Amino acid sequence: MPDVEQILLQALQLGDEGLWDDMARLLNEALTDAPDDAYLLCWLGVAERELGNDGVAYDLFRRCVMENPVDPHLLAVAGAGLAAFDDPDAEAALRAAALSGPDLPMARLQYGAYLAREGMHDEALEHLRAAVELAPDDPAMHAELGAAHAMKGDLAAAVNFLESALELAPDDSWTRVILGLVLLELGRAEEAAETLVRAAQERDDDAEALVLGALAAAAMAWDDAAEDLLAKAEYPAEGADVQLIEEAESALRSGPDGAARFLRTVIGPSALRERLTTPL
Repeated sequence: MPDVEQILLQALQLGDEGLWDDMARLLNEALTDAPDDAYLLCWLGVAERELGNDGVAYDLFRRCVMENPVDPHLLAVAGAGLAAFDDPDAEAALRAAALSGPDLPMARLQYGAYLAREGMHDEALEHLRAAVELAPDDPAMHAELGAAHAMKGDLAAAVNFLESALELAPDDSWTRVILGLVLLELGRAEEAAETLVRAAQERDDDAEALVLGALAAAAMAWDDAAEDLLAKAEYPAEGADVQLIEEAESALRSGPDGAARFLRTVIGPSALRERLTTPL
């Protein structure tokens, strides 16, 4: 039998270095001799997810949970993996993680985030506040609490926690997009534009973010920035993004008021809903 603890230490170090292929290879080899080990299954799922092999990752997370692990950290990671695929077994795994590990920030975070996306806002906020208290220097805790407040409709509170997350992790461009959209909903147009333009500049592989930034810039009559961002959006665009770019081009031609109206009433609200319900 393999020395699972030693293998996991090596695997996690590889993951910390971003060597996901090597991590997956090491864990796959270990699974040959220990195919039912929940730890190997879970962390291989993480590696496969990072490699973009979502279907494989989902199967591994399911196998992990079926081994009935009791480690709350393992339950939190595997449960979150299942939740990303709307698997009904995610709730039981995440609840068990939070109940068995009430002082574990990851457990409270993942269960709270799950509850928020299921519409159970008050209970979600209870767990997410606990996560922030347990790990006040972790930007993910603040970002998820901000997202939960936004999903509940408390946008002013959402701004405070999203800004805290970005102070701790200034390179978190995904959270920056959400902050910009929340500011837009609050009617803080210039702040929203500055935030969305910066986020777009940081996310050159995200066509929607680039379109949002272009429209926000156009609404402020920052014409050069608007044209530049919209042109960049064509490179990563695919599927529905192509139509979105065409609609944005039409909105830009109608001037600042037209761009602002399209951003506020069409793309902004739908983009905010989708990004809030996507795990951070």
